[in-house]
Amino acid sequence: MSPADLLRLTVPAGLAFLVAFVLDRQSARKGLLPPGFAVPWRRALATTAVAGVLWIGVTLPLGTIGKTAAPADFSQISTPQLFLLHFLMVAAGLTWFLLGFAGVAVDPIEAEPIPAVSVPPPPASPPVSLARRFAEQLGFVAPSIPREIGLGVLLGIAAWVVVLVGVMVIGLILLRVMGEDALPKAPPEMVIWIAALPLLVRLAISLSAGVVEEWFFRGFLQPRVGILLSTSLFVLAHFAYGQPFMLVGVTILSLIYALLVRWRQNIWPAMAAHALFDGVQLLVVIPGFLKLMQTKAPGAAALLGFW
Repeated sequence: MSPADLLRLTVPAGLAFLVAFVLDRQSARKGLLPPGFAVPWRRALATTAVAGVLWIGVTLPLGTIGKTAAPADFSQISTPQLFLLHFLMVAAGLTWFLLGFAGVAVDPIEAEPIPAVSVPPPPASPPVSLARRFAEQLGFVAPSIPREIGLGVLLGIAAWVVVLVGVMVIGLILLRVMGEDALPKAPPEMVIWIAALPLLVRLAISLSAGVVEEWFFRGFLQPRVGILLSTSLFVLAHFAYGQPFMLVGVTILSLIYALLVRWRQNIWPAMAAHALFDGVQLLVVIPGFLKLMQTKAPGAAALLGFW
């Protein structure tokens, strides 16, 4: 392995561990560090699990900058492999949570003085279940989940319009300032391949992205590291598509979802909006634009960049 190749592996890995360290420090500063992390090995193992998935799914593609990529053979990718990164995100998040909360004894309540007059003791509060702690820690608690999902659907439609307008405006600015070379001439090869997958697979990808990515980036990371860093990580996770202009739309979307979570104090609307957006893109918009490109319609490739 050449020194350059070694750097392409170690620098993204170091960046991932740095982010995991920031997550740990910020969790402690905000009082969100799980009680189980009082045990050093639990804390170290949880941090390593998060760093590992950040390296594989977020920072590793940075090592391809400046390197000529070999043509991708998407025919070698099986359907389960499409969901591998989402599986790793769930595994890392669950590992962090279980190491932090599972099997941790509740601190005993200090004994109060016995009153002179015998009175019945107050009813004991029921213990908080592990499932309830999970919901509270990761943004699943909401007064009315159906209402939050309905709100997310409505805002997901609005987000689609905002992103489309925003990307078109930025695209026109780049066209005016830098010329046609600044805009993509064709959509990413992976986008074309995904758009040709069976309907049910595309639907499953949309639902998985909406649920898992919002759970990981907005439910888990955002309350602990803030909107700016969690949004940056979300954008970097889409860097592997190999088209920088596409990241404009991803950034706008991520900020919309982040503010939605901040406003509603739960992740249900963001999950619904994200899944709806991806579903519309994969099932309707991208196949439609690919047909336009076959007729060489001007600007069709550039508009695909917002996916």
